Amino acid sequence: MRIRDSIVTALHVLSGHKLRSGLSILGILIGVAAVVSVISLGKIDQAVTSEQFAALGTNLIYVLPGASTSMMGLGGPLGSAQTLTLEDAEAIADPRNAPSVALVAPAIQTSAQVKAGAENMGTRIAGVTPEYQQVNNFEVAQGRFIDDNDYAGRARVVVLGHHLAEELFGLMSPVDQTVRMNGRQFKVIGVLETKGSAFGIEDLMIFAPLSTVQSTLFAQQAGSIGHTIHVIGVQATSDGKVDSAKEEITSILRQRHHIRPGEDDDFTVMSMEAVARIFGEIQGVFYIILSAIAAISLLVSGIGIMNIMLVSVVERTREIGLRKAVGAKRRDILTQFLTEAATLSVFGGAIGVGLGWIAVKGASVIAGNLGFPFPAMLPGDVVVLAVGVSLFVGLASGIYPAFRAARLDPIEALRHE
Repeated sequence: MRIRDSIVTALHVLSGHKLRSGLSILGILIGVAAVVSVISLGKIDQAVTSEQFAALGTNLIYVLPGASTSMMGLGGPLGSAQTLTLEDAEAIADPRNAPSVALVAPAIQTSAQVKAGAENMGTRIAGVTPEYQQVNNFEVAQGRFIDDNDYAGRARVVVLGHHLAEELFGLMSPVDQTVRMNGRQFKVIGVLETKGSAFGIEDLMIFAPLSTVQSTLFAQQAGSIGHTIHVIGVQATSDGKVDSAKEEITSILRQRHHIRPGEDDDFTVMSMEAVARIFGEIQGVFYIILSAIAAISLLVSGIGIMNIMLVSVVERTREIGLRKAVGAKRRDILTQFLTEAATLSVFGGAIGVGLGWIAVKGASVIAGNLGFPFPAMLPGDVVVLAVGVSLFVGLASGIYPAFRAARLDPIEALRHE
């Protein structure tokens, strides 16, 4: 029996049981759509994240308080340890101590209620130095960033993240307007360009001079170890000097913190490359879990196909016996039932790919409306994988019913009522 004849027969048989066939196709298309959308969104997210990490610069280094933990080498949560000080940052910035370091940007974070007119919302406040903009590659959309005069004079000025500015002021320009934080009035001097989906948290933050935040908003005052800070951003003089800069920073801090040889550091020094790698590993684990959940629906749909094919074998027992009696071979019966199972899965897979693309496109539109735009795309390898997996599920589910049909004794089959 030719494949073409098997396909025509399969379409005729499946069209004769529209509801049953439709439910089987529904199961496979839901699984394929879930796999396609999850993998496609994962690839898009990884591409966007990699692009934004690259935009930050490969010569960027972060110094975090607290020793590295076993959690992929990350330090403790921001602010959970108090082992870094402003004086540490100043020592790192001294070219005599760290010739491989170009810029140093210490920062602290705290939370506050911010009011602008009738708007009132909680947000994160970052106390930063003027170097923070260059170290983190911030672009200013309106106004300006914090400068040396603001920092030296403890000026009550702030720069708003892109989305926070929209939330507080709508379409009106926030520059030269005022906001109140914890009962104190601050002047808005600038608004940042959006950082996008990977670093969107900065779009919802407020940036003020570090000296101002320490004196007005940050409850903790200078102690015996100095003015506590939460993170130090460091820019190496070049990509090739990142390792040298890390060694110099480590040496400076171990000496300042009186850490003896053999003792663990009470800080963590991480390059942007390491941060990107850790972020990628976390993303990878997350999308593997989501893909596994989506794959479960494919498994369930495969069981559904097997169930339908087994029912079909029972219903068509006399037909199978008659075909064998007139000369049909085992491989003809086997081919026929496998073709029917494959037809169900291919139809479901094709429709599932279309639904997956619609889901990706919809997610792109919704994210864009929320201020986190990303390009909608459907990688070709994802399409091939989805259709291939659905075909495999259909064939795997149809093997047992097909063998059962092919092994039926023609005489017994003809006697079947």
